[in-house]
Amino acid sequence: MIDLRSDTVTRPSDEMRAAARDADVGDDVYGDDPTVNELEARAAESVGMDDAVFVPSGTMGNQIAARVHTDPGQEALVDVEAHVYKWEVGGFAQLSGLQVRAFDAGSRGVPTPEQVREHAREESLHVAGTGLLCLENTHNARGGVAVSKADIDAAADAAHELGIPVHLDGARLFNACVALDEDPAAMAERVDSVMFCLSKGLGAPVGSILAGSEAFVENAVRVRKQFGGGMRQAGIIAAPGLLALDNVERLADDHENARVLAEGLDAVDGLSAATPDTNIVVVDSEAAGMTADAFVEACESVGVLGGTFGEYHTRFTTNLNVSRADVEHAVELAGDAVESR
Repeated sequence: MIDLRSDTVTRPSDEMRAAARDADVGDDVYGDDPTVNELEARAAESVGMDDAVFVPSGTMGNQIAARVHTDPGQEALVDVEAHVYKWEVGGFAQLSGLQVRAFDAGSRGVPTPEQVREHAREESLHVAGTGLLCLENTHNARGGVAVSKADIDAAADAAHELGIPVHLDGARLFNACVALDEDPAAMAERVDSVMFCLSKGLGAPVGSILAGSEAFVENAVRVRKQFGGGMRQAGIIAAPGLLALDNVERLADDHENARVLAEGLDAVDGLSAATPDTNIVVVDSEAAGMTADAFVEACESVGVLGGTFGEYHTRFTTNLNVSRADVEHAVELAGDAVESR
C-alpha cells in the first residue's frame, strides 16, 4: 500500500528508535529532562526565538498560543480555511473563550494589510476587540501553499500597528522555507509566536514546538500544564525530535516527488492537479464523474491511500517514506482506478 494520506504517517527511522531508547531523561515538569531542554533550545534558535516549549501536538501548540496571547471574549482573526478554525475542534472558543472572525484571505490564505485593518475591531464598551491574528504557513487547506516572508511580514506589521499580537501556525513551516529558499528565523521574525511540527515531513514519531519570547514561553509552560500537556521523562520522544531537525533539507525531495505526482495525475483523463508549492497535491476528479469519496475508495482498492478534501477534491501528501518509484507507481494505479470506474 502506498500511503499518501498525510506526512504524519511516517515511521521513525532506526536511528530515531535508538535515540529514544538511549535518551538521557529527567522529569520535564521540573525542567530536569536534558534531552527536552536541548531540543527546546535548538528549536528556538532555528526559528530565531528566545525560547521554546515542547508540546505533544501542533494543535496543542496553537491552542496554547491563543490562550497566552488573548483575554476571554476577544476575537481572533483567521482565514476561513485556517487549520485553527476548521480542524481544531472549536478549541479557540472552548479553551480560551475566544470569538473567531473568519474571513476569506484569498487563494494563498494570507490576509493583506488592508484585510487585517478591515476586520480588526477596537475594544470599546460594546466590543471585546481583536486579540490575535493567526497566520498559517504552509497553508494546508489552500493546497500546501508556501506563503512568502513579505506577505507574512506585511500582515504581521498591520496587526502590530493596531496592537494585535500575531501567531504563526507553522506546522509545515520548514516546507515553506525550503520551497522559498528562506531562513526559518527570517520567516518568523515579525510574528510573536510560532508553532512547528516535528511529526510531519521531518519524520519524528510525535511532538511539536511552540516558540516565542521568554515571557511568552513562561506563560505557555503553565498553560501546557493546564491543558494536560505536562510530560515527565519526555526525552524519550524529544530525542527523535532532535534528529528530525536534521531532516529539513530533505524536504526538497518530497516537494519534487509531489511535482512528479501532480504532473502524472494531471495527465490522467478526467483528473486535474495543479503544480504544488510543497508536498501537498490536490486532485480534482469532477471531470471523471467521481466524487472525492468514490475516487479515494477506488484508489484504495488498487493500493493507494489518499484523503478527501472536498466534494470532488482529494489530497495526496508525499513524505519521507514514499520514494520516487512509489510516486510513479501511484500515478499508474490511480489511472487504473479512474479507468475502472
